[in-house]
Amino acid sequence: MNRYLQLFRPGNAVMGIVGVTVASFMASGTGIADKWINLLISALIVFMFIAGGNSLNDSIDAEIDKTAHPERPIPSGRMTVAEARRAGYILLAGSVLASFLTLDPVCIAIVAIACALMLAYELRLKQRGFVGNLTIAALTGMTFLMGGAVVGNAEGNAIVSLMAMLVSVGREISKDMEDMESDEGRSTLPMKIGLKRSAAVAAVFFVAGPALSIVPMILSTYGHLYYLVIIADLMFVYCAYAVFKDSHKAQSIAKKAMAVALVAFILGVAFPTL
Repeated sequence: MNRYLQLFRPGNAVMGIVGVTVASFMASGTGIADKWINLLISALIVFMFIAGGNSLNDSIDAEIDKTAHPERPIPSGRMTVAEARRAGYILLAGSVLASFLTLDPVCIAIVAIACALMLAYELRLKQRGFVGNLTIAALTGMTFLMGGAVVGNAEGNAIVSLMAMLVSVGREISKDMEDMESDEGRSTLPMKIGLKRSAAVAAVFFVAGPALSIVPMILSTYGHLYYLVIIADLMFVYCAYAVFKDSHKAQSIAKKAMAVALVAFILGVAFPTL
């Protein structure tokens, strides 16, 4: 495989493009077809953002990857750290420039902030535990804001964005609990306050996220199929219980619950009269 393609990991970018497109549909419904130009622009933005983030990540984790991923361009000797880091900076800057093509100041601001967070995470916050957890969660939630912004309705995805942020914090803490023994050198929340207290913090976020799902019900924002989100809510509540006993199980179920919640939002938008 071409060294740059391997560095960019286009499969991740494709998943990101699908995610933003789904978020755009959630914000605009069937009107998404009228926004096809901005959807193409958003695909370009997402590809450059994810490829840039992966490039920067590989340049920083070069030593770790000698053992964990020896086949990647840098540890295999096919690319230097400087080349990968330069590609990362260029691509992230390119994603911001591409956002200007949307002519939407909200979209431009979201992309610029996301790039700043990505840089901060990779260069500073990755090793700082809880702050890093919050950063990753914010980037997850901003996917939905970005999808809404490219169709002129970022506020339409505000609730799902906040829900995604909150439950992502719980999941990130759970992952740090699971990796506590191998996270030497990182100042994670479990290392600072212990497993039990970390589980309690994760549980709060696992419950806070789904608690917001009642807002669209009160406002009748979506069709009745949206009520399937209750299944996801129950799964998240179970995660809040499970994280005290099995952090791996909690974060694994949380990932599935996020998928169920996403389906509920999509169905609620697709069938507003049901």
